[in-house]
Amino acid sequence: MTEIDAKTDALVPAWLTVPDIAEMLDVDVIRVRQLIKDGQLIAVRRGENRALHVPAAFIDGDKVVKGLVGTLTLLRDDGFKDEEMLEWLFTPDPSLPGTPAQALSENRGTEVKRRAQALAV
Repeated sequence: MTEIDAKTDALVPAWLTVPDIAEMLDVDVIRVRQLIKDGQLIAVRRGENRALHVPAAFIDGDKVVKGLVGTLTLLRDDGFKDEEMLEWLFTPDPSLPGTPAQALSENRGTEVKRRAQALAV
């Protein structure tokens, strides 16, 4: 799990704890921790108690946002660390428009993945 700096923390509009996500996905906390371990979600330690948090934008109702897992895989393959992925996903891109995280939640994952692939070039 990653520790993040204040700049990156401020980019993410809302966070969820692991128990919150478990409830939303209707799974056990252990399953959410496995999703994090498998790289399907990014979790960071934040707050006074250093509890694990995941960006709320990564969860869509009762499932992980479509296209997120593939995007995270591409970014990891490009050599991005967790904090760098969060920064990229939550930094506004005028050509999208919005942030890559917003585009994923609006089912524009193809364009986000195309941009992630282009980072490797």
